[in-house]
Amino acid sequence: MNRVAGVFHSVAAQYDLMNDLMSFGIHRVWKQITIESSGVRRGARVLDLAGGTGDLAAAFAKRVGDEGQVVLADINDAMLSVGRDKLADTGSYNRIRWVQADAEKLPFEDKSFECVTIAFGLRNVTRKEAALESIYRVLKPGGRLLVLEFSKPLSPALEMIYDRYSFDLLPKMGQWVTGDAESYRYLAESIRKHPDQDTLRSMMETAGFNSVSYTNLTGGVVALHKGFRFDS
Repeated sequence: MNRVAGVFHSVAAQYDLMNDLMSFGIHRVWKQITIESSGVRRGARVLDLAGGTGDLAAAFAKRVGDEGQVVLADINDAMLSVGRDKLADTGSYNRIRWVQADAEKLPFEDKSFECVTIAFGLRNVTRKEAALESIYRVLKPGGRLLVLEFSKPLSPALEMIYDRYSFDLLPKMGQWVTGDAESYRYLAESIRKHPDQDTLRSMMETAGFNSVSYTNLTGGVVALHKGFRFDS
């Protein structure tokens, strides 16, 4: 986890720019699909976990209105700082609560959120099972978890191209934009080690989630997993 913290301290200032460059802007489409899949309505309480610089949190803040609340939680204080500065002059700012928190040990009450999202953050969690159990604990009955994460491309040809891009071009891009190739080499490694679609679905089910499903995006380069808490 210390290595992860160092990576995101290093890249925080250029995080949004690198997201646009790395994904050719498609990450905005992936995030919009996540928002549309959330079922979040006015008055809801939403946890955007590993929320980074606040893209999802800002969108959810518009949806929940003044009666709701969005909690943006991230383990990295540099990312939270960039997010606060980014949203300081927007109408979303006052509806967002900023919390530095570890996904494996969330500091929130049981059954306190209608929706939890984690976008491009679960792969950086050391004990993913613990994080999923912690998320399940803070979800209200009927609430849903959405995990947007890099995954396993569906075709061998796409996987080969994706690997070449991740391990050869991505570190060079990181060096050019942030002066830090090593952090982006780590990010590529973390993507490769992340559980594939079916493995993550099984992990969510083991943590207690019901009706777990996933949708492949961009040929499986990214997958959106959805799971519910149905107990009373």
